[in-house]
Amino acid sequence: MKPADLVLRDVHLPPAPTWWPLAPGWWWLAGLLAMVVLFFVVRHWRRRQRRRRWLRWFDESGLGHAPAAQVAAMSDLLRRAAREVDSSAVRLSGEAWLRFLDGDTAGAFSQGDGRLLLDGGYRREVDLDAVARLRGLARARFLQLMAGKR
Repeated sequence: MKPADLVLRDVHLPPAPTWWPLAPGWWWLAGLLAMVVLFFVVRHWRRRQRRRRWLRWFDESGLGHAPAAQVAAMSDLLRRAAREVDSSAVRLSGEAWLRFLDGDTAGAFSQGDGRLLLDGGYRREVDLDAVARLRGLARARFLQLMAGKR
């Protein structure tokens, strides 16, 4: 055979790699991303469950009792929650206790409906509307304290 008789063909390049199956690095990245997302989903779920448990605990305290007993139960729960934030808050009384409960509420306890906590648990008769307003205020503050917010 003569060199002129040989049929030469051009160099053939291999086909470009496909995107599937993924390289191991991409699998590691996808696994890491899934773990991060799962972590945040579980954390959010656990916080919601904890918040629901706290709300159920608060809502069931003093339920069906006389208004004065309801006020006393709210006061007791607020003291327990305050212990989570500051162990010395349990020893507070009177105006100092109400100022501690005010937190960020701009005087809702020391100047508003929260004043019922001072002597409402000892009164013979307590206004039901005042207890209902106090319950809403105390419930919000209870959640804040249990979450560790001053």
